[in-house]
Amino acid sequence: MVKPESVNIVIEQHKLSATCDALIVAEEWGLEGRKVALATVLETWGSSPRPVGSHLVIDDKGNFEGSVSGGCVEGSVITEALDVIADGQSRLLEFGVADETAWEVGLSCGGSIRIFVEKIVS
Repeated sequence: MVKPESVNIVIEQHKLSATCDALIVAEEWGLEGRKVALATVLETWGSSPRPVGSHLVIDDKGNFEGSVSGGCVEGSVITEALDVIADGQSRLLEFGVADETAWEVGLSCGGSIRIFVEKIVS
């Protein structure tokens, strides 16, 4: 029988692995000379598919690795990340049910999320 504690350890290791993987990809892409932005989940409320600390790495060609939410939220984050790469200005993005864009970006389930997007300088 699997003990609940061991399940929690595996889940936490998976979360850590996914976060580290995105950061490793950001570093590798930067070393390759790609222009890169990093999106990080700062805060969630209610229903949210990804926890605080989750990352999405985006390059200037629109390639991405990782996840900050899923669905259309990530499409919006990628679009904003391309602008961040172009102008160098970090952005704090907020998506939620009170936001008129909530349905458009896929947060109709009652949650909200704050994501910080910054350019990574290599």
